[in-house]
Amino acid sequence: MGARTFFALLVLVLGGLFAWLNWPEVTRTAPLSLGFTRVEAPLGLVLLVALGVVTLLYLLFTLGLETAALLEVRRYARELLHYKKLAEDAEQSRFTELRRYLEGEFQALREAEREELRALKQEVAETLEKHGNTLAAYIGELEDQILRLLGERKQDPGG
Repeated sequence: MGARTFFALLVLVLGGLFAWLNWPEVTRTAPLSLGFTRVEAPLGLVLLVALGVVTLLYLLFTLGLETAALLEVRRYARELLHYKKLAEDAEQSRFTELRRYLEGEFQALREAEREELRALKQEVAETLEKHGNTLAAYIGELEDQILRLLGERKQDPGG
């Protein structure tokens, strides 16, 4: 129970206690002026009824205000959930987009690596072929030198 509601109930109980203790005076009739006419009525009872009506109006106003506030809070909660879902969807979309981008980059890196490996294999094959040709040339030259030396020794039997 809120402090305002407690205070209103306390005032209402104290007013009721006061009216009960002074009931004979509250119900005693007196001449009352309504501006354009005069009537005989119990002044205390009229004031007590007026206090009750004002209190009832206050309680109705408070109830209406709290109901409107609750409805507004509920609307804000629904709106918040809607925006939260939109934010989560956007975040998920960004993650999906990032995943696609990274997969594309990794695929490009794999292709670049394959191309580099092909180029390295080609370069190694060319280098091996050059070295093989050079080695074959050296071997051929050595063979020619050996054959010349052997040919010179055959011709020079005394040597």
